[in-house]
Amino acid sequence: MLANPLPGRPLIPLAPILSASSFRRARRSHGSPVRTVLDAGNYRLVTSGRVAIAMALREIGVGPGQQVLVPAYHSQSMIPPVLWRGAEPVFYRVRADTAVDLHDLAGRIGPDTRAVLVTHYFGFPQDMAPIRALCDARGLSLIEDCAHCFIGEQGGRPVGAWGDYAIASSMKFLPIYEGGALVSARHSLDRVRLRSGGAGFEAKVALNSLERGFAYGRLPAVRAALWLPLRAKGALWGLFKKRRKGAPAALAPDSSDSSFNFDPAWVDKRSSLFARAMLALAAPARIQALRRSYYARLEAAVRGLPGVRPLHPRLPEGACPWVFPLLADDPEPLCARLKALGVPLTRFGTPQWQGVDAATCANSAMLARHVLALPCHQELTEQEIGWLAASVREAVRP
Repeated sequence: MLANPLPGRPLIPLAPILSASSFRRARRSHGSPVRTVLDAGNYRLVTSGRVAIAMALREIGVGPGQQVLVPAYHSQSMIPPVLWRGAEPVFYRVRADTAVDLHDLAGRIGPDTRAVLVTHYFGFPQDMAPIRALCDARGLSLIEDCAHCFIGEQGGRPVGAWGDYAIASSMKFLPIYEGGALVSARHSLDRVRLRSGGAGFEAKVALNSLERGFAYGRLPAVRAALWLPLRAKGALWGLFKKRRKGAPAALAPDSSDSSFNFDPAWVDKRSSLFARAMLALAAPARIQALRRSYYARLEAAVRGLPGVRPLHPRLPEGACPWVFPLLADDPEPLCARLKALGVPLTRFGTPQWQGVDAATCANSAMLARHVLALPCHQELTEQEIGWLAASVREAVRP
């Protein structure tokens, strides 16, 4: 559902939406090419990051009675794939800057531990060399969670290249309704056989991706040309569902609508033709440059303001942020003021999985409560990023 700002205030998309600028290519650079997680190794394009987690765990052979180490600062969507394999999630601590607490991680490894899941939060890569060394020394498989970090490098390698497997969420970086990836720099993915999600899935992804752009005023000529099929969309979905035998099945995974649910029916389903085409057309250098530029604009806007600071004041070279994580001393009143102004935001890590709280990891509880994540994606216009920066300043200094 879209935000509903006051009249006269722009409607700002929290995630990338389809527009004419989505098809622009970056100017050629004489420097090193911008690398993505897909450059890390073999890959399969699936419908979401959580599906990719499930498939990675299956490839590793994780099963009942085994344990998977998961960061205490997490999305709830990361846990059901572990349970689907019959395994137990064991939560390890992170530091206040989201870095892995390597000492705590090592202390939680037990005889039943099979795999470690490490997250690159907000587009900022973890220091992977010591984590890789620990996993090698203890005979554990390492999964790199690149859901926030589709573009970038760490230690001279593309993100995702340190793990036995990596997972990604392309829909956080591209204007698409679904999309994820399973990647491996160390193993063949020949056993991973993907199948189509069906005609209804393909149609829904394409139309919903377009409609999201239309809702924010993009592609008006395309919207005018498609007014008839868009008006008939409800009847079209009904027809697809009616033709399906048995209980009605979802035309797209819950992950596309920001749900934390995990539906095993989407394991081994191929990402849509529309999403794969958009990925082929994407310009990583343009996406990285714009996101870094907008991140810097937001950092400058809050610099020196009381009670707030960026979780990461500086972007490492080559990093491509998912969002701008703003650390607020008193988050609830600020969150309310931002929403009243029509500023979209998300709060990663809340709610946490049942039983995970400050006693499990004080830093994860602090981050879940105090970090307000603001959009800085490439589909924002100059007017929108300017308004966003000014509105954040207004909210912080009411």
